[in-house]
Order: sequence, then structure tokens, then C-alpha cells
Amino acid sequence: MAEHSNKQQESITVTNKIKTLDVVQQRKPRHALPRELYSDGKVYRDDLEQLWHKEWIFAGHTFELEKPGQYLTLQIGDYPIVVVRGADGELRAFHNACRHRGSKVCQAASGKSAKLVCPYHKWTFDLDGKLLFAGNMGSDFDTSNHGLKPAHCEVVESYVFVCVAETAPDFEPFRQAVTPFVAPHGLENCKVAYESNLVEKGNWKLVFENNRECYHCDGSHPELMNSFVENLSVAGVADAGDPELEAFWDRCEAAGLPSRMAMDEESGQYRMTRIPLSSKAVSYTMDGKPAVSRRLDESGVEDIGALLYFHYPNTWNHFLGDHALSFRILPLGPHETLVTTKWLVPKDAKEGIDYDLDHLTRVWLATNDQDRQLVEATQAGVISPAYEPGPYSDLAENGVCQFDDWYCETMKKKLNS
Repeated sequence: MAEHSNKQQESITVTNKIKTLDVVQQRKPRHALPRELYSDGKVYRDDLEQLWHKEWIFAGHTFELEKPGQYLTLQIGDYPIVVVRGADGELRAFHNACRHRGSKVCQAASGKSAKLVCPYHKWTFDLDGKLLFAGNMGSDFDTSNHGLKPAHCEVVESYVFVCVAETAPDFEPFRQAVTPFVAPHGLENCKVAYESNLVEKGNWKLVFENNRECYHCDGSHPELMNSFVENLSVAGVADAGDPELEAFWDRCEAAGLPSRMAMDEESGQYRMTRIPLSSKAVSYTMDGKPAVSRRLDESGVEDIGALLYFHYPNTWNHFLGDHALSFRILPLGPHETLVTTKWLVPKDAKEGIDYDLDHLTRVWLATNDQDRQLVEATQAGVISPAYEPGPYSDLAENGVCQFDDWYCETMKKKLNS
């Protein structure tokens, strides 16, 4: 009976994959995605299984887990995960499900504990995942067979990435590409000055699409436009060809800050580039002035613009002279996405002395909420049976088109395998 049920489920899964692949293949070049890719629950399942459960997912920062026993938790699709600093100083990721009856062992978003104790029946795990104590299990019970199940964990320049797949993709190409760009900003010596968590009632792809273009910015983000200027020559995948931008890159690179665009040549999954801000602005603030009196970098250049990097499917990031912002998205359902933003400042910077929290956060708190409204309005529209994917601007939407290209090509490859 069980064998029949399993075969039936496998047949349903294969049928769903074929349907999703068919919808993906319907997408017209340089057009938005078909309706089902934003709204269908079965497509969402395939997104989880083919992307979120197989790719490297940004979880948090090493400086949030400095001491043994400090942990953070996150939900990657179907998988609750805990990342914890061990007594040996190592960072490890585990499936956050007790080996007894499955309760989440660590239930808070973050915390610190000498041991990981399941709140249900007090099974106790060491920080390296080994089961130390399980009451009332009898003398023949072997604790060595019931440790927490590990997940893959990698670190690059304070960024902690987790992969729940049995076999993780090679992390090294990304590590080698991103390290030269991020290293000069000294993130290992930072702290989180402020964190916001915003649930957007929209599909995760709409959230990332919205981030990958600023066609909407002039009419939607008055606070951000005090300092941010989208440079269309680097918005998507092209090199600059812009004398002013080239001069800006030359100045930054001469000071030890890699700036020219570097992009994943294989699939376009990640990209790094530096862009100048608007005239006289050196930070994302209402007046364009620094939000923090300390510097992240040691370049000696006052105006280093903003280093931008993304890694699909769940993070984009901005690095300025005085602070940095990391963004993490996690899908909560077909029409719901969690967006976490962290404002990063030098570890020894003191609130009220070296920075004012409102001055630091006002621009992106406003921008995030404006983006939420845009995403939610788009989700409401694409659900309509009357929705028809429109064409992308050849000038202003190369970035969002590049994201959709990555999504479709990656899904085709995985669904065909």
C-alpha cells in the first residue's frame, strides 16, 4: 500500500514539473513572466524544490554569532535551520528539528545557549549537534545515532550561507569573485545597528524583480532619490562605456576598492559593481551626509559611492563609506515573502554619539515600505486572469530582465534533469 502511495506521489510530482516547465517555456524574450509563475501553488513548490532547497541561501552574518552558543534561525522553504557557533569557534548549520519527535529545538529568531535543549522533552544537544541527553529512553538507546542533522554551511567576508541539499553547489567561484569587492569594507569588524523584518504579500520573484530595476524610483522613492542614481549602463549585464563612470571606477580602484562589474559568467547568479551616488551625496541619508562618523573602509576616498552585489535567489547588498546594508528574502508562501534588512556599522560605533538611528535608517525604512506596496499591488494584478506579461524597457529594465532570464534558464535546466 505504501509503495503504491509513493509511486502515485512520484507520478504527481513529475506531472507538476512538466506543467511548470511548460509555463516557464511560454515566457517571451524580454517580457515579464507568465501569470502562473507568480501565483500558482504548484509552481511555488517547484521553486522551493529546485531553487531554495538546492542553492546557497544567505542566512546572516558571522558577527551576529561571535560567542560559543550564539545562534540564529531561519526557514528555508520546508526546512527550519539553526546556525550556531560551536565551543571550538566553528560555525555550523543544522536542521532545526529534534531527532525525537521533530519539535524545533531553537524556537527564537536568535539567542545564546550553552547547550541546545529541545523544549518538548528536553533532549539536549551539544553545540556540534551531538545528542548528549535523552531521558527515559532505556539503557540500550544509542545517543550517537540521534544527533542533529547537519546542513551545508559556508562563510565569505562575514556572510553565512546555508544549503539544505544533499550535495551543495560549488561555493568557491562565488567566494573568489566576491571577496576582493567586500574585503576592503571590513565587515568582520561590524555589528548590526538595526534590523527590520517586513512581510510583503507578494511572490518572492516579484520582490527580487522590484529590486533589480529603478524604473519606478523617481515616482516612488523620494527619500532614496536624495542620494541614489541608477546608472543604466551597469543596471543589467553590460559594461559601462561611460567616461564619468570609468573615471569614478579608476579613482576607487586606485585606492584599493575593486569597482568594475564582475558577473557570474556561467548563469548570472551573482554580480558585483560600484556606482557613484548623486552629486554631493556620500551616504543613503536624507541630506546625503554620512550617517556614521566612523568609516568602514580605509581607502581615504571620501566619496566611494555604493558597492552593490546580489546573489540569487535571496540577497542583495549595498556598501557605502560609513555603513552597509544586507538584504535577505525568504519565501513564506506563493504570495508572501519575508524581507530582512540589516544596517551594519563599525563595531565600536556608539548610537547617539557616532550615529543617530533615525538618520541611519530613515531612507531605507521608507524605501522598503514603498517597495512593499509596489510588490503587493503587482501581486494583486498578476493574479487576474486578464493579466498578460508586458515587454521590458531596453533602457531601464535590463536588470529585471536579467533576473527573469536567470530564473527561467535555471528552472529549465533543473526541471529537465
